[in-house]
Amino acid sequence: MPDHTLQQLSDLEAIRDLARRYAHCVWQKDAAGCAALFIEDCEMDAGMGGRPIIGREAMVKVYTPTFERSDLQPFVHNHVIELDGDSATGTVYLDLRATMEGKAMIGSGHYDDRYVRTAEGWRFASRKLTLRHFVPLNEGWVPKA
Repeated sequence: MPDHTLQQLSDLEAIRDLARRYAHCVWQKDAAGCAALFIEDCEMDAGMGGRPIIGREAMVKVYTPTFERSDLQPFVHNHVIELDGDSATGTVYLDLRATMEGKAMIGSGHYDDRYVRTAEGWRFASRKLTLRHFVPLNEGWVPKA
């Protein structure tokens, strides 16, 4: 197998693992662990109508209280990645279960990501979450007729 092909396969797997590790950190309520997967001057847009979070330090400040009051359980899959040397873009799909304000919630959507290779390995430069739905489980996402 040519070295170029082996490097591409290695890069693809490292980027897929980055998305899985992010989901793992969310499950574990590890705000610092989430932030460590990003470059220092990252941007995270949680897609909830607020302003994007800029930088790792800000991410920890936002995620810590969010994790204290919510139980988020993301499942990521169907990862599509476009490599371009030491950078890449990708889309990863999300199924989300959560408990928020005493309510069971269900959601789905996708992340649009930009990745960069760093001395520590691949990291997120930015993530933008687009939710197709995020609703109380007992209400569902289909409009009532």
